[in-house]
Amino acid sequence: MNGSNPMRVLHVVGAMNRGGIETWLMHVLRHTDRARVQHEFMVHTANLGAYDHEIVSRGSRLHRIESTRNPAAYAAALHRHLRSHGRYDVVHSHVHHFSGLVLTAAYLAGVGTRIAHSHSDTSSVQATAGLGRRAYLRATESLIRRFATSGLAASSKAGAALFRWPESAGCAWRVLHYGVDVEPFRTRPDSDRVRRELGIPPHALVVGHVGNLLPVKNHRLLIETFAEIGRQAPAAMLLMIGTGPLKTDLEAQVAALGLTSRVIFAGARSDVPTLLMGAIDVFMFPSLWEGLPLAAVEAQAAGLPIALSDRVSEEADVVPELIRRLSPTASPQDWAQACLELTNARAVDGYTRVAESDLNIVRCVDALERVYESSRSAPHWAGAPAQTGVN
Repeated sequence: MNGSNPMRVLHVVGAMNRGGIETWLMHVLRHTDRARVQHEFMVHTANLGAYDHEIVSRGSRLHRIESTRNPAAYAAALHRHLRSHGRYDVVHSHVHHFSGLVLTAAYLAGVGTRIAHSHSDTSSVQATAGLGRRAYLRATESLIRRFATSGLAASSKAGAALFRWPESAGCAWRVLHYGVDVEPFRTRPDSDRVRRELGIPPHALVVGHVGNLLPVKNHRLLIETFAEIGRQAPAAMLLMIGTGPLKTDLEAQVAALGLTSRVIFAGARSDVPTLLMGAIDVFMFPSLWEGLPLAAVEAQAAGLPIALSDRVSEEADVVPELIRRLSPTASPQDWAQACLELTNARAVDGYTRVAESDLNIVRCVDALERVYESSRSAPHWAGAPAQTGVN
């Protein structure tokens, strides 16, 4: 970094709850040398997030601008924040198309490095958008193209969903794969203890899933598939890790299938590696779309066989021999057969493979810091306000 002062980066995100983007950002925060880079966070809610306390306890700053339906009012509020809170070297926006407004405000406030980050392949949703939504997408893409100094994407598909223009027509973008913290996967826990704490019999077949309870995660297919598995393995159990607005509906689906005693809604957990290694036999991930899901990478680090949606980028396949790909529109019977066959897969050292890949958080943080440095030293648009000290 230049000089003795750390580079100051403001991450703009909806809320710091447990989710793929937020968990990755926390991995970044935990593995960054604060003498080199100071990460701060701007959230759009007054509610307490799952990671808020840890952010502050690590000496980072958490800022809030409550969400509003008035784009001009939001941009003005962010502009005021940027001009009144000292010198930011980088504004790194993680709010997909809304990044257009974020980076416009950053440009007007004189922030020299402005990064739009695409975390999900939303192309299928964008293709069916109505007229009003399409107008919003075009307008925000135009702002990103004009005011972002660079773009990042969790995967190639995620990048193509947001940066839909020739490289010569707007900001250049590149793929920066998520990194996971591999250290928790180095030592396996006592499986009997983990299962006992969850109320799972020692020898039960356990199907597992990690993901917030949202439509994109396709939990309905997960539950229907488990019902099929249960017909062949009556002692099987389903462990669902995550929380979200669909919980009541999914609990009703489980009850209607007579599976309440065999399905565990574990909620949001901070010990996911322990549960992956100590409780689960086969991992199922039937998402309708994704960017680069950390949960699937962590499952590979745990050495778990995975029935994985073919809508997930192949960039997530660090240990391909653990993975069986299926369409999220395939039948529950097909998914159940794949899960049962995967339980006979040979053991693989997923920990070492993930640790040696670019999805190791240590390598990811190094790559991210190089992006910040190269973006800061690159020439920006003519006429961009000069970044100065406190305004």
